[in-house]
Amino acid sequence: MAKFDDPIERLIEYFRSLPGVGYKTAQRYAFSIIEGSNERAENFAEAIKNAKEKIKLCSKCGNYTDKPVCDICLNRDPKIVCVVKEPKDIIAMEKVKTFNGCYHVLFGTISPLEGRGPEDLKIKELLKRVKDDKVVEVIMATDPDVEGDATAMYISRLLRPLGVKVTRLAQGISMGSNLEYADEATLMRAIEDRREIDD
Repeated sequence: MAKFDDPIERLIEYFRSLPGVGYKTAQRYAFSIIEGSNERAENFAEAIKNAKEKIKLCSKCGNYTDKPVCDICLNRDPKIVCVVKEPKDIIAMEKVKTFNGCYHVLFGTISPLEGRGPEDLKIKELLKRVKDDKVVEVIMATDPDVEGDATAMYISRLLRPLGVKVTRLAQGISMGSNLEYADEATLMRAIEDRREIDD
């Protein structure tokens, strides 16, 4: 395959490093930047730099924000907490306009095969938050796969002695699927029909 000059190849490789971007798509992105104006390229680069410098993790829930505490934590009911695997899952859950609680990001799920145990997740922070904010319900919204279910079960066992209701997203989200790809109607049904976790 013929190679482009180094600056173009380098740009293509950076686009290829993004999730789900193959060589042809990366090539289209690269040529779009090259063929556009200098101002557009500078604005694009500035937007990336700005996001990297300003976006941090919310000190309360772990969501991406440019403030110490995100807007969701500041403006929602702290007594209902929806637990998700990663920040992008919050965006998926926010499709459901009726949810008025807060979130808690675990940054992963329990996966012995990948060497990730409970101590590698933000579970201690969740337990502290439940006590401090007098949380009444924790909704487990980890993906409906083996790791997500194991994590939900593990956390529910830790929370039950605290007198907290622990629920799991219900039907509509198929086994093995990712939360971020679920549509609004499916997520709304899953939240409305959530069920309490049993041992």
